[in-house]
Amino acid sequence: MTDTATRRDTLASAVDTSQSKPRDALRRWRIAGVALPFAALAAIELAVRAGWLPDHLIPAPSEILATLAHMGVARVARHIGASTLRVFAGFGAGAGLALVVGAAMGLSHRVEALLEPTFQALRSIPSLAWVPLLLLWLGIDEAPKITLIAIGAFFPVHLAVVAGIRGVDRKLVELGSVYRLSRFALFLRILLPAALPQIVTGLRIGLSLAWMFMVAAELIAATRGLGYMLSDGRETGRPDLVFGAILLLALLGKLTDGAMRRAEARLLAWRDAFDGVARKEAQ
Repeated sequence: MTDTATRRDTLASAVDTSQSKPRDALRRWRIAGVALPFAALAAIELAVRAGWLPDHLIPAPSEILATLAHMGVARVARHIGASTLRVFAGFGAGAGLALVVGAAMGLSHRVEALLEPTFQALRSIPSLAWVPLLLLWLGIDEAPKITLIAIGAFFPVHLAVVAGIRGVDRKLVELGSVYRLSRFALFLRILLPAALPQIVTGLRIGLSLAWMFMVAAELIAATRGLGYMLSDGRETGRPDLVFGAILLLALLGKLTDGAMRRAEARLLAWRDAFDGVARKEAQ
């Protein structure tokens, strides 16, 4: 009994040790991933201070932080808040419409044949090409800005929904037919869960494009926002202001995408996928 218990304890200890090695390695890579951008900023700071980089073109990160601090927390927060509200409003409108239209096109070949040529043409129009048209139609208030952001978010989500539904395994659809599921039940219980991974990926891409289109949108007579900060820095010849707005955009984009990734992990926790296996082995 004693020998058996000893062997059991030894085996359990060996298993724990073998499982702890991937966890420790992944933790080190995550720490390195977080430290990498700070190391890049430190390298730029050193290069500017040493005169290797021209400070009138690439300001030192400490100078950028000093500029943001000089602007004041309240003023910077107003710019961030204005841009964030526009992104959320535009993304919500564009992604919501894309989910409905994409589902209709994915479920009906007739609807797809009717709308796809028009969407292919509209998808190729650059973001800045919409600006004069939206100004002409909607004026210079918030409506054209939110509309432009919604346009940017619409197309990647729409493509993901259509491709996700059309890419569902035919055997799953046939199984639903065997169980005599209604068209709505088939969509809700088979098509939507099977297409959800690709739909969530489209939502993440649409959110990132919403931030990009926000910069173009705030060129439409904006008086606050990160896009306005970029434009103001360019017109006044202040690279510190331009880089400050860029760093804030990068930070906000990372935070919102991280929130979307956490939502994705919860929505798709049921998947028996390679990513799930890798995560379990590393935990």
